[in-house]
Amino acid sequence: MKLTVFGATGGIGQELVKQALAAGHEVTAVVRDPARLTVTGERLEVVRADLKDPESLRPAVAGRDAVLSGLGARKKADAGIATELTRSVLKAMEAEGVRRLLVVSAAPVGPQPADSPMVDRLMLKIVGAVLKDVYVDLAAMEAELARSVTDWTSVRPPRLQDKPVTGSYRTVVGGFPRAGRYAGRADVAHAMLAMVDDPATVKQGVGVAY
Repeated sequence: MKLTVFGATGGIGQELVKQALAAGHEVTAVVRDPARLTVTGERLEVVRADLKDPESLRPAVAGRDAVLSGLGARKKADAGIATELTRSVLKAMEAEGVRRLLVVSAAPVGPQPADSPMVDRLMLKIVGAVLKDVYVDLAAMEAELARSVTDWTSVRPPRLQDKPVTGSYRTVVGGFPRAGRYAGRADVAHAMLAMVDDPATVKQGVGVAY
């Protein structure tokens, strides 16, 4: 497949690029600073673009089978960027007639299991209060997805870890795994790539956790 990855210099983004190349896909990595992308490969094209300008993004998404995005706030001060940049990606995709889009969101944005342990519900409230602006941004991003004509999927992991890909994780379409407290960035990327051609995940939020 021909894939485009936004946020390719982030933790999940670099894993998306690396794993997609290893699987034999052609990858276009859209970045603001090419020097921060440590992944290399014969089937990799690195594009520097203004992520706030939909017109500049059109060549990067034209003719692609799917677009994957790890765009989002890296700190509280960046809250709002996920919605703004995803809106640009959506406009570029719609202009080029590209439909499949997968983005990284977060577990607190979606519904929690009805039988979620008390400790998990308590931690969710605490984290939600501390990172309120970030989650408001992600919820607004998901609202933009819902209004779009794309075949979107919002992938919602809990607290992220840096660890090698295992391929052993749980996913719940439209919900979240019970007592799912962690997910490795590499496994979130693995899950996203597996969902690209999974029709059950289209126009759905998908919880991913160990």
